[in-house]
Amino acid sequence: MNDLQNPAGERLDHHFHPGGRRGSLVILGHGLTGNMDRPLLVAAAEGLSARGWPCLRISFSGNGASQGRFEDSNITKHIQDLKAVLATVPDYVRVAYIGHSMGAAVGVLTAAQDLRIRALVSLAGMTHTADFAEREFRGLVPGKDSIWEDEAFPLSAALVDDLKAIGSTLDAAARVAQPWLLIHGTADDLVPPDDGRDAYAAAHSEKQWLEIPGAGHVFDEESYPQIIEAVDAWLTPRFGTQ
Repeated sequence: MNDLQNPAGERLDHHFHPGGRRGSLVILGHGLTGNMDRPLLVAAAEGLSARGWPCLRISFSGNGASQGRFEDSNITKHIQDLKAVLATVPDYVRVAYIGHSMGAAVGVLTAAQDLRIRALVSLAGMTHTADFAEREFRGLVPGKDSIWEDEAFPLSAALVDDLKAIGSTLDAAARVAQPWLLIHGTADDLVPPDDGRDAYAAAHSEKQWLEIPGAGHVFDEESYPQIIEAVDAWLTPRFGTQ
């Protein structure tokens, strides 16, 4: 892949995994405080690549080794990051987007308005963004406090205000036209499984809901193979084997 930049001119760090299925690309996006090297994304990309799917892991601006400030990171800005990546993909390439947590919200909101995404996968997808902000950041002061007490991730008004302004992704979910696979762990204590169930109920497109018993928010080595198998089985009949 060539150098990737968002509309602000910030370089987006990325890693490409080759695969033999021609004319397809799976893009993977991370969640809040994450980056492209999170074990879930690495395992998913490696597993899908081994099954022939070319995969591109990206770090949104302000995260990982991508340029930009973390304090400017939010869903709205990450949508622009994702659209910038999509703009580099040739028209003949069918794109599937896999998003985890807040990265799944990015995917829903983007797919609802951008048919360059041909298939959508949400892993522990955040749906009720305002509720998430209230639940996780109640009593914290943007510009002073940190996310989950980690000083590497200062809490910003840009993030909190954006989560509250979006409110939820349900309206966008109802507009998603692409085939959509939603996967959630039953033991997710950060984004409740009900978030995924609500998105699934709101969706009118071809859709599938999969719960993984006992899996938490970031899943684990036991659940990674289930995710890879489910995504491969979902994409193959829709994208073909070549």
